[in-house]
Amino acid sequence: MYLSKLFFWGEDLNSKDIREDIKATLKLFGLRPTKARILVCEVLMKAGCPVSHGELQADERLKEINRVTLYRTLNALVEAGLVHKVLGVDSCWYFCLHETDQPGCPGDHPHFYCLECGRMECLKECKLPFIEVPRGYHVEGKQLLVYGICSKCQNNFS
Repeated sequence: MYLSKLFFWGEDLNSKDIREDIKATLKLFGLRPTKARILVCEVLMKAGCPVSHGELQADERLKEINRVTLYRTLNALVEAGLVHKVLGVDSCWYFCLHETDQPGCPGDHPHFYCLECGRMECLKECKLPFIEVPRGYHVEGKQLLVYGICSKCQNNFS
């Protein structure tokens, strides 16, 4: 059982089981299961949505990890294909753990950023449009960020 089965399909497992599966998943993706990588994956898993470096740094569960180690850990997880990142309207990168039963970033979905509460969400039910690039060009990635006020904040205004 790997990350996709643990979190994304809602199985109720204890932290020890989750950490063991995170370790196995990190190994499967060619990464050494360091304490920092395991903790960051666990925090991202429990967040269930894209989280900024600053939010992660402020998280009490990651207090033992310094800023540089956190940055390097996030980059390693992105490069391995366990985490995808998206640039927010606030010019901060947001990181999100995703299902591991697909190779690389599932991508192909936009994100919504709430201007009121700052929460970012993956809009997995929506697909990004296909963009034809000129011959000889090589696409490294694409993203679409939709921003406005989320339904929870809208209800608070009512």
